[in-house]
Amino acid sequence: MARDTAQAAVALGGGHGLAATLSALRRLKDDLTIDDLTAVVTVADNGGSSGRLRGEFGVLPPGDLRMALAALCGDDEWGRTWADVVQHRFAGHGEMQGHVVGNLLIVSLWELMGDPVRALDWVGRLLGAHGRVLPMATTPMDITARVRGADPADPDGVSVVRGQVEVATTVGQIESVALVPEDPQACDEAVEAIRTAEWVVLGPGSWFTSVIPHLMVPGLRTALAETRGRLVVVLNLEAQLGETTGFGPADHLAALFEHAPDLTVHAVLVDASSLADDRDRLEKSVADRGARLVVEDIAVPGEPRHDPDRLAAAFARIVEEAVEGR
Repeated sequence: MARDTAQAAVALGGGHGLAATLSALRRLKDDLTIDDLTAVVTVADNGGSSGRLRGEFGVLPPGDLRMALAALCGDDEWGRTWADVVQHRFAGHGEMQGHVVGNLLIVSLWELMGDPVRALDWVGRLLGAHGRVLPMATTPMDITARVRGADPADPDGVSVVRGQVEVATTVGQIESVALVPEDPQACDEAVEAIRTAEWVVLGPGSWFTSVIPHLMVPGLRTALAETRGRLVVVLNLEAQLGETTGFGPADHLAALFEHAPDLTVHAVLVDASSLADDRDRLEKSVADRGARLVVEDIAVPGEPRHDPDRLAAAFARIVEEAVEGR
């Protein structure tokens, strides 16, 4: 696509789902379909290396930010090498076991600079990242969930589960999620990026702990409502054990709208193989929102993960059709 149709894009999420989206959008940036790319990342992780660093230093959990930066590294030798370095996890049996190089690098720069956004920009420059990575909020937070049946002895009872790891692994059915504190301060740069983007991409990823939390940050929620850009929702390929057990594509979309009933969506992108018997219900839900359902082959053949090249091609078609007014 020619440079005069280049667009700014923002992707929101966390973990492997956001990394897949960024890997796809980076390809569009390289071929000039997108000229500005920003990742806005969930910062509520309380497990693993991120949880340990958060507890010891009182910082934002760096893990999902690191994964986003690695996904934005180029395909040249420099990019591949630095992506491998920042993703390297220490083995052994001492205090460093389980820590990730990129997490330590990010926290080091946070301590030196005292500004999380400026420090992340410096990491991005070091890696040669093809885009910017921002936290969704500037202070650590926890995710809570109202869960039905978390106690097997009381299948109809509702309890509150706190913590990203605990919510993601609950044995009950999640009814809703919230943040503690309820009104965390959104990252100003993330708000501005969303407001001015032509495209905003939400999902895929851990639905209740990586995707929906963005809608719970008041500043981001307002920016998503007021953005001039078109919002594309990318649905997961399958249910996630614990967090969304038994969910089909329509259930994922319903949960999103339950938490943000006023969200305006341009398109919902779903993999053809994940529809099964859910297509009629999903089509109705998308149509009721005045959105467009886009069904594509976007998964790695035979694997439950998104293929960056196929995802990039699907994004390119959505952008091109919007530019051409179709």
